[in-house]
Order: sequence, then structure tokens, then C-alpha cells
Amino acid sequence: MTTPPFLPEPSPICVSDELLADLEHRLKSTKWPLDAGNDDWFYGVSRKYLEELVDYWIHKFDWRRSERAINAYEHYKVNVDGVPVHFMRKPGRGPNPIPLILSHGWPWTFWHWAKVIDPLADPGAYGGDPSDAFDVIVPSLPGFGFSAPLSHHPDMNFWKMADLWHTLMTDVLGYKKYAAGGCDVGALITGQLGHKYSDELYAIHIGSALKLNFFNGDRAWDFAGGRPISEGIPEGIRKEMVKFDRRFASHLAVHVLDPGTLAYGLSDSPAGMLAWILERWNHWSDNKGDIEHVFSKDDILTHATIYWVTHTIETSMRTYANNNRYPWAPSHDRWPVVEAPTGITFVGYENPPGITTEHRVRSFLESDRAPWYNHIQITVHEQGGHFIPWEIPEKWVEDLRRTMRGFR
Repeated sequence: MTTPPFLPEPSPICVSDELLADLEHRLKSTKWPLDAGNDDWFYGVSRKYLEELVDYWIHKFDWRRSERAINAYEHYKVNVDGVPVHFMRKPGRGPNPIPLILSHGWPWTFWHWAKVIDPLADPGAYGGDPSDAFDVIVPSLPGFGFSAPLSHHPDMNFWKMADLWHTLMTDVLGYKKYAAGGCDVGALITGQLGHKYSDELYAIHIGSALKLNFFNGDRAWDFAGGRPISEGIPEGIRKEMVKFDRRFASHLAVHVLDPGTLAYGLSDSPAGMLAWILERWNHWSDNKGDIEHVFSKDDILTHATIYWVTHTIETSMRTYANNNRYPWAPSHDRWPVVEAPTGITFVGYENPPGITTEHRVRSFLESDRAPWYNHIQITVHEQGGHFIPWEIPEKWVEDLRRTMRGFR
């Protein structure tokens, strides 16, 4: 096993009984909307299913059991340039573990990496090669979960998080060189690390490959950028485009334009907060029409409880607005923009409209996003949705291992 040169004192997760009692009281006091005619979720999350989840949250969900599972790992809380940062760690078991920092997204928590931490840190125990071991560092993004409160840093965004991660890995923990991985917002953080700090990275592995200026501009809230669907597109592809746009439209629009207003309701009602994030877990995962094929009730409520007891739904959502309000700017003018060697994992559920899994890699290579990255490996899997390390953890682990093998 490896130990960082400057490892702080452990700080296990412990939520107070008072917070849990208040949560139960608020759940029991939920004022429900009528929600008539919405069994098919056309208008959003179905009251029938949400009531079922809330009842389970009150009477069957055991946070202390989740807390024990979380505390099977090392936890630390540090101050990085005035920002409170929580991270979970699993020491590597192997001849030369590489330090690896993993960045989650929204509405993820650090615990969305739970299925990949052990095999990444201790591959020998999972039928792998011990020489592939990593010293795994999994932080909660600033303003998410236990990396809170952000009272003095209301402007936090993805590229500022990358600066904090670099300070955490090099100055706070003392690693001279490290690797990074991420999905969703975490992929942008990881890409920024690969852009600004490539000399101090072995390589990066990401679950998408957006341009780092994705949130720049006047219409960052519109996934289509205001572009109408062109005339003459086959009807099947047109329907796919509309469906794909609908999947992200309200999410991006509200989070970029109006997260603070929404936060008043979500910060007061755990049922309301659960509904907002549940809709994303349901529509973004490859669940074949049943969210519990991907997330059990206990899984859903573990993540939801983390958001609730840390009072971070507001600051987590505001990240999107800050990505736009404080635009990304390059640290150098070289190409590729992300110079660190980059591995990419794509999944079939997120194929662009009209693009099959078979042609996904070629489509990316022909796009204007490909030149941004020093891509050394690109893999696509038919199965899996937005939450890649949770939905197809074995494939994510193997993809990341392949990316990193040439840099040990």
C-alpha cells in the first residue's frame, strides 16, 4: 500500500441524529401536488412512485447502514485555498500504485464511484494485475455533499475546481505526479486538469469529451445553442433529436439561468429535492424503463440523503450558472487544448441522434471536439448510460486501466 507524504487526520462521516430527525419530520409533512394523469411521467416524476420512495425513506431506509458502508473507506476533510474539501481514499495495493483523483458530476455524489474504487485500488483481489493498482482519491466537488459550506466562494465552477484539485494532489497530499478521471461535470474538471497541468499528470480518462468552452456564450442554457432542426432530416432522426434535447433542456435551462430560485423549494422540501434529482437519474440512466434496474431504493436515498444533510442542493446546482457567468479561458494556445494523454469511454444510451454505437468513435473523430484532446484510446459500449462507473463499473475500470498502462 502507498501513503501520500502529507496525509491529514481521518475524519469519518457522521450525520447527527438531529439532522436525521428533522429530515423525517419534513418527509412526513410533505404537501403533495395533485399530479393527475401523470402515471406515464409525461409531466415529470410520478407522484405514485415518489410517494412510494418517500414512504420507504421514512420507514425502511437506514442511513446508518449506508454510513457504515461509506466509512469502510478512509475519509478526510481539508481546507484547500479557503475551500472546505472532503475526500474519500482507498490506498493502492500493488508494486507501484499511481495516485488517481476521480471527479463526479451532478446529481452525483462521491459515492457514485463506490463500485470502481476497490478494483482500481486492489486489482489483484478482483482477478486483475496488481501492477495496475491506483491510490484512489475521491473528493466531493466543492459545494456538493460534504465539501461544504461554500459561504465565501459563491463563484465556484468547474475550472476553479480543477485548480483546487491540483493543489489538493500536489501541495496538500504531496504527490509529485498523478492521474485523473471524471464524468459529467467531472469530465470538464478532468479535462481542465489535462489542459492546464498536463506536465504533472500521467494521463486522464473521461466519460465524455466536451469542449472546455461548452458553457461559454449567451445560450449555454440551450443544448442545441438555438439552432433549429434543419429541413429535410429523416423523420426518425428528427424524433431522436427532439427526444435527446428534451432529456437535458429543463436541466440546463434552470441550472444556468435560475438555480437560486429553485433552491428555495428544494432546500425546504426533501421530497421536492428528491423529485428534481430523481428525474435526472431516471432519464439519464440506461434503465430500460425501470430506474431500479440501475439504482435500488437504498441507492437513490443514500445519494439523496447526502445532498439533504449537507444542505448542498443550492450550491451544487449553482455550479452550472457559474460555468457560464465566469467563462472558461485557455491557459495556453497550443493544440490539442488538452495535452495530457486522454482515454475516453462512450456509451450507447448517449449516442448522438442518428449515430449508432458502431459509428460512434468515427463520428467523434470527425467532429470539431476531437482536436481538443490528445486522445490515445477511445472505447464505446452498447450498454450503460450517463452514470458510467455506476452502471457499467467493470468496463469503466478496464477502460481506465488501459489508458494508464503506458504511463507507469
